[in-house]
Amino acid sequence: MKIGLVSVSDRATSGGYEDRGLPALQAWLSNAVASAWSAETRLIPDEQDLIEKTLIELCDDGGCSLVLTTGGTGPALRDVTPEATLAVAHKVMPGFGEEMRRVSLKYVPTAILSRQVGVVRGKTLILNLPGQPKAIKETLDGIFAAVPYCIELIGGPRIETHESVIQAFRPKSATNSASKHPPQ
Repeated sequence: MKIGLVSVSDRATSGGYEDRGLPALQAWLSNAVASAWSAETRLIPDEQDLIEKTLIELCDDGGCSLVLTTGGTGPALRDVTPEATLAVAHKVMPGFGEEMRRVSLKYVPTAILSRQVGVVRGKTLILNLPGQPKAIKETLDGIFAAVPYCIELIGGPRIETHESVIQAFRPKSATNSASKHPPQ
């Protein structure tokens, strides 16, 4: 399985500081995902057309089942990740954005300023995550249980998780069906 990881940051792409989003995403996924996976990583500036092209490339050409973005979800003028994500979406999954904000509100009152979205493009789930490593972990801890089943529903592979980190949720009917017909 391929997972696209996109860090959206003007300052990191210009050398203003070291990107910490991609390493945080990779570390969390390495701890949580038990299935074999590889990452396609991109570090790009806050430019809507470039974000759109990158998402399309990872979904349509790169064969990613999941794309996680980090950064560019606030109210600043250059924060355009949600607009780019919505522009390439085939279906909007509003529950992901709602839950990401709810989870983040446990930690910071400024979570209400976040404009994170979750969408489906073809057979790919795209999720916009916050930019800070601590917030990335908190958010993924709060939402990832629903990610594997969502990916299965849109035609992607079955994803197993390390239950000590995060337990993927599947309805009993999906769990029973999978045990009778294991993936090829």
